[in-house]
Amino acid sequence: MLTLNHFLALGAILFAIGLYGLLSRRNLVAILMSVEILLNAILVNVVAIARFNDQAQGDVFALFIIAIAAAEVAVGLALFLNVFRLNGVATVDPLRRMKE
Repeated sequence: MLTLNHFLALGAILFAIGLYGLLSRRNLVAILMSVEILLNAILVNVVAIARFNDQAQGDVFALFIIAIAAAEVAVGLALFLNVFRLNGVATVDPLRRMKE
């Protein structure tokens, strides 16, 4: 039988994978996928805790996380398309040059 610890461990593994991808990648698409993995890890933990504690607030919070993920994808893809169109590459190097 699956317990809360199983779901929390899955969420921790997903979070570690997403964090590693976020910190080690230079490609914008890979970074966006890593952020999505991070959000899914948070979603797994929130839903599992709410389910095992019989609370409905976790389901509502999960809907907010899904909405935030959709907005993040829209903004991230717009940023990706603009960087790729202006520079011809999809890495974070042009974004670092913009900061200077």
